[in-house]
Amino acid sequence: MTKDYTKYTIDDLIEKVKVYIPNEENLKEIRHAFDYASLKHQGQFRKSGEAYIYHPLCTAIILTTVYADTDTICAGLLHDVIEDCDVTKQEIEEEFNSDIARLVDGVSKISKMHFSTENEALVEYYKKIIVGMSEDVRVIIIKLADRLHNMRTLWALPKEKQKIKAKEVLEILAPIAHHLGIHKIKSELEDLSLRYLKPDIFYDIAEKLNTTKLERDNSVSEMINEVSNILKEHNIKFDIKGRSKSIYSIYKKMEKGKKFSELYDLLALRILVDTEQDCYTTLGIIHSKFKPMPKRFKDYVAMPKVNGYQSLHTTIFGVDGQIFEVQIRTYAMDEIAENGVAAHWAYKEKKNLQERSQNSTEAKLQFFKSIMELDVEKMSSEEFVNSVKDEILNDNIYVFTPKGDIFELPHGSTPIDFAYKIHTAVGDTMVGAIVNNSIVSLDYELKNNDIVKIITNRNSTPSKEWLNIAKTTQAKNKIKNFFTKSEKEIYIERGKEFLEKELRKKKIAFQDFFNDQNIETIIKETKCTDMDEVYLSIGNNKFSALYIISLIIKQNEEPEVKQVVPIKRKNSEKDIIVDGIDKIKVNISNCCNPLPGDEIIGYISKNNGITVHRRLCPNLDRLEDRMINVKWSDNPKSKYLTSILISSRKNGNAMLEIMQKANTSNIAIDNIKTLSRTDLVIYEVDLWVNSLERLNNFIRDINQLSYIENIERVMK
Repeated sequence: MTKDYTKYTIDDLIEKVKVYIPNEENLKEIRHAFDYASLKHQGQFRKSGEAYIYHPLCTAIILTTVYADTDTICAGLLHDVIEDCDVTKQEIEEEFNSDIARLVDGVSKISKMHFSTENEALVEYYKKIIVGMSEDVRVIIIKLADRLHNMRTLWALPKEKQKIKAKEVLEILAPIAHHLGIHKIKSELEDLSLRYLKPDIFYDIAEKLNTTKLERDNSVSEMINEVSNILKEHNIKFDIKGRSKSIYSIYKKMEKGKKFSELYDLLALRILVDTEQDCYTTLGIIHSKFKPMPKRFKDYVAMPKVNGYQSLHTTIFGVDGQIFEVQIRTYAMDEIAENGVAAHWAYKEKKNLQERSQNSTEAKLQFFKSIMELDVEKMSSEEFVNSVKDEILNDNIYVFTPKGDIFELPHGSTPIDFAYKIHTAVGDTMVGAIVNNSIVSLDYELKNNDIVKIITNRNSTPSKEWLNIAKTTQAKNKIKNFFTKSEKEIYIERGKEFLEKELRKKKIAFQDFFNDQNIETIIKETKCTDMDEVYLSIGNNKFSALYIISLIIKQNEEPEVKQVVPIKRKNSEKDIIVDGIDKIKVNISNCCNPLPGDEIIGYISKNNGITVHRRLCPNLDRLEDRMINVKWSDNPKSKYLTSILISSRKNGNAMLEIMQKANTSNIAIDNIKTLSRTDLVIYEVDLWVNSLERLNNFIRDINQLSYIENIERVMK
C-alpha cells in the first residue's frame, strides 16, 4: 500500500525539499538537523526492527508532501530527541533556533498525552486540547506526519495496541487533519485505521476496487480524452487527472446502506485551471456537453469551507451513461485542498527564498480558525460564538503530569489548583510541587505546557491560607469542604469527650445513660438528627454537657462549679471585686474558666457564694436571674486554669515545642491530652496563666509554628 520508507536517505529528503526550497543555507540546516538527530538516536531501534533515525527521516519526508518550511522539516527530524534522548529545549535552541526548539517541545508535549476514546465527549475534549496547546499550527502538522509514519509501521505492534492506536487516529487525529484541510494525510490515516480496526471490510473493499480497476481506468481514460478535447476547443489552459476515492470513504457510504455497485462516484475527475473565472467557464462547457445530475452541484469557490477549501463539485452522466464526479479548481485551490493550512507557507517559500516562511500573525489566525471548526457542525450559531468566547479565547492553559496526563486550567492557576484537578486526595495531602524539574512555591503561576509533579504526604492536610492562593472555584470549594468536614469531626469528638467527662464526674455509667430510650429523648429534646449532631452541638457550645445530662437525670442542684482548692488560686477573692459586698466566698466557674482580662459576671449560688463566669458563657442562659456584677481587681495575683485546643499537622516534636513555649511564656501546663480523629492531631491543653493578655501572647507564639492549623479556647 505504501513505499518502504526505510530505503530513504538524507539525500532523498534534500532532493524533495529542493523542489520548493532551493536555498543552500536552508538545506544545510536540514542536513545539520539530520546529523544531530542521528547522533542522539544512535543505538536506538524501533519495534519494526530498523534504526530509530528512519522514523524522524520518514516524518520529514511526509512533511515535504505538504511543502513544510525549513524549521518544520528540522523539527520533524528532531521531534523525538527531547522525549527519547534526554535533550532539553534549551539545547535545541542553542544548536538551532528558538522556533525549532519551540516546535520540537510542542510535539513532545502532545506525544506524552494519554488519549481515551471511551466516549464522544472525551474525543471532543482531546481534539480541543491538542489544538489549544499548539500555539503554532505547525506543531500539529508535525504530529500528524509523525503519526502517519507510525501507522504505516503499525504491523510491528501487538494486535490489541494496533486497535487502540487506530481508534485514536480515526476519532481524534484524522478529524483534526480534516479540519486543517490536509486531505492527503487525513485520507491515508483513515484508510490505515480502517485496515487495523476492521481488516475484513478493508480488504473486501480493496479487492472489489482491484477487480474493477481495469474497467474503471478505461472509463476514466476515455472520459479524460473527451473532456480534454472540448476544453482545448475553447482555449482553456488546464490539467486533468482521474481522482481515486479512498477505501475509508467507500466504507462510510456502504455503512449507510449503499452497495458497492451503487457508488457512482468511484469514477471521478479533477480539473485544474489558472483562474477562478476559468473554473466557472469550465463548468459551463462540461455541463453543455454532459448532462448534470440534479441536486449534486456544490459551489465551494464562492462559499469556501471554514478550513479554506475551495472547489466546484458537479456530478455528470459521462461516456456510455456512466456517472462521474467532477471537481474543478485552480492550482492554488488545489494546493490548499491537499495541504490545508500548510499550503500558506508553501507559497511563501517559493516566492521569497531568503525569508523564514512562517508568519506569526497568519499562524495564529489559522490556529483559531482550526479550533473554531472543531465543533461547529454540532452547534447553533449562538452556541458556537459563546463556546469560542468562553472556552477558546479565555487564556486557558494545558498542564502535564510527569506521566503525560494533561489537564486544562484557567490562566493564573497554581499547583494547588492542579493538585485538586487531579484528585481531592492529592490536593488534601499536598506538601509541595516540582515544575519542569524545579521546586516552586505553592503560589507559583503555572504556564502553558508546564510539567508538574505534586509532592504529597498522607499525614499532611490543607492550610486555610490556600484559599487566598487557589485560582479555581473547584479547588477553593474542596479546601473549604475539607475544613468543614475536619472541624465538624473535631467538634463531635470534643462534645463526646465533654459529655463522657461529666458522666464520669457524676458517677453515671455510660451503658445506663446511653440506652435507646435516653438517646431518643435527647435527640427529640434537642431537635437533632442523631447523637453525632448532639455531640457537635456540645462541642461548638450550642448545648452544655450538663444540659444534655439534665434532660435525662432531673436534678435540682446547681450546675457544678470548680471549688477553689489549688493553692495558686487562694487569692482569687482578692482578685475579684463583688459589687456592693466586701467579704464573700468567690469560686471560679470550671465551664468557661475566666481569666483576668475577660469580661466577667457573678452568679449567686445556694450555699456556695458567688460563682464567676465569663459573660459569653453559654451556661448563663440556664441560670435565670440570680446575677451580680463583679470585676477583676487592678492587680490580680493568682494564676487561673484554662483550656485550649491546638490543631496540628502530625509532627513528632509538636508537644515538646508547645511545652517549651509555655515555659518561656511563664505559663504552667497542668495536663495535655491527645485526640486524633483525622489527619490532624488535636491537643487539649490545660494551662495555669495569670492573664488573658499572657494567654493570647502564648497562642500567637504557638501559631507561628509551621505545622499549627488552629488554636481556640475551650468552653464546656
